[in-house]
Amino acid sequence: MTFRVGPRTNQIIAYTALLIMTVITIFVLFFIIGFILKNGLGQVSLKFLTERTTDMGKAGGIFPSILGTLFVTLLAIIIAAPIGVGSAVYLVEYTKAGFVRRIISFGADCLNGVPSIIFGLFGFIFFVITLNFGWSVLSGGLTLAVMILPTIIRTSEEAIKTVPRAYREISYSLGGGKLDTILKVVLPTALPGILTGVILGIGRAIGETAAVIFTAGSSLGLPTSIFSSTRTLAVHFYILAREGISMPKAYATATVLIIIILLINFIAYRLVHRFIARYY
Repeated sequence: MTFRVGPRTNQIIAYTALLIMTVITIFVLFFIIGFILKNGLGQVSLKFLTERTTDMGKAGGIFPSILGTLFVTLLAIIIAAPIGVGSAVYLVEYTKAGFVRRIISFGADCLNGVPSIIFGLFGFIFFVITLNFGWSVLSGGLTLAVMILPTIIRTSEEAIKTVPRAYREISYSLGGGKLDTILKVVLPTALPGILTGVILGIGRAIGETAAVIFTAGSSLGLPTSIFSSTRTLAVHFYILAREGISMPKAYATATVLIIIILLINFIAYRLVHRFIARYY
């Protein structure tokens, strides 16, 4: 005798299973965020954010690390964003669906799956040693640029693909050339999706540790140029926690870091929904 489950029962089982998975995911997210905020929020103050680090991190604030994070991330975005968006435009507008596009897309996907420690080793060997940039903002920024490049390429590519073909045809019919159409029609229309990829790249760069500690260094001084060694917030938190220097300071640093990343992801989320609402 065969036991048969009806369609309605199947639907209830599937709905329940998916709901449980969603609840578990949300619980894990809020547990991690709550745990960090509970242990670190009380340590965060204006003084903590604006003072220089002293006594190897046991005292003082995290102002040098905030500046280091800002400089390294900004340099990475300045380098990666134009290259990533340009690559996406080339893939969508100048190549046909064939061998070349598949090779480039496959390479970007593979690069996106490379562990960050490998990027750190590459940056250390190539930028720090071979090019003799040393442990510096420049080495860290270049390494992060290579690391976030696939994210920007793939996100920008999908955003450009969603621009209706009719927009291009109307531009051509009015006498617009290929480049004019891309610059004045395609890119402005795809801008929210492109910005989403850039913002996600910023979020990944800010939270990165392995790739930066090998290239930007861990100096506690204020960075004065792109050749200065610096310590990002993620590296500062890692060193404080790993060496047991000051767990309260480590939790406070993690709190600042997680708040920044949450804000970045919220902005990306809003841009995505604005983009979807605009075209769907």
